[in-house]
Amino acid sequence: MEKKNYILLKELKVYQLARQLSTKAWLIYSKMNFEDKKHIGDQFIRSIDSVGANIAEGYHRFYYLDKCRFYYNSRASLAEAIEHWLELLLERQKISLDTFNEFIVIHKDLQVRLNNFIRETKNENQNKQGNE
Repeated sequence: MEKKNYILLKELKVYQLARQLSTKAWLIYSKMNFEDKKHIGDQFIRSIDSVGANIAEGYHRFYYLDKCRFYYNSRASLAEAIEHWLELLLERQKISLDTFNEFIVIHKDLQVRLNNFIRETKNENQNKQGNE
């Protein structure tokens, strides 16, 4: 019987990018005062951290539909974090344009990779069903 090789979660580029965003977000959050954390920071850091958490949880699910559900949640959290909270941080002058642009570069790469990851997960299942 052939032994399958599995890629560790930490080796997935999609997960690495999510963690990179979390690290950058924490640097912003940790410098906020109590009021900013309460009004915008908590939601921002939770949505950013949710991206990687959902990838991790989905990656360790057995059924592809379970996997995809978590990956969809990850994609939605990414949109919430960047397209809403990060833009509000910029609008309210809590971050610089340079910081905003750093997030956007990672976001674009992660968004594409996450969409591809979802597609690959679905294709894997279709190929598996075709071989049965």
